[in-house]
Amino acid sequence: MTTTQTQSPRTSTQASGSKHRRQSMMRTRQAPLMRLYEVEPQAALITDGASTVRGAFRRHDAVHGELRIGTANPHTAPLSIHSAVGGDHDGPNPGDYLCAALAGCFDTTLRIIADRYAAKLDELCVSAKAHVDVRGTLCISPDVEVGFSRIDLRVEIAASSIPEPQLRMLVSATEHCCVVLRTLQGGVPVELEVVIGDCSA
Repeated sequence: MTTTQTQSPRTSTQASGSKHRRQSMMRTRQAPLMRLYEVEPQAALITDGASTVRGAFRRHDAVHGELRIGTANPHTAPLSIHSAVGGDHDGPNPGDYLCAALAGCFDTTLRIIADRYAAKLDELCVSAKAHVDVRGTLCISPDVEVGFSRIDLRVEIAASSIPEPQLRMLVSATEHCCVVLRTLQGGVPVELEVVIGDCSA
């Protein structure tokens, strides 16, 4: 999928200049933040995070685990390993969570943009599928790279009050603004830190 820069989408409501246009929740929430970031750029730097649950969760079970996801009000989530590499495949695996991050980020980004431009959506469903040849991670063939070779992102969207060209502009604007999509498309450095011994800190 190619990322494109587009003009701000205009809905039929905006085009008519109706004074009855509904209030945008996201414009109200984001306006003071945008003013802050203009004068204090450092305030715009945030950190997201997740970790595996500390401790002996299924100590002798290599194919199950637990994740602690979130930096505010963290939630725990089960972790399983795909049967293609010897797991039980009885729950979401790391690749599923990668797809979930992409689908969730694209979905919410699109709905935020739609809200800012008073575009009322009737239906929205975003799905992601990641494809990988597991011979790479199993070190079977040196010619097979370790990692996903392709991710398919599908956006199903409907809005009876918005013409198709404007819906496509909303999707294009989302392509530009979706953090997870842009990260996957451009790549990001990963710094590895290893702590051996006392892991209590």
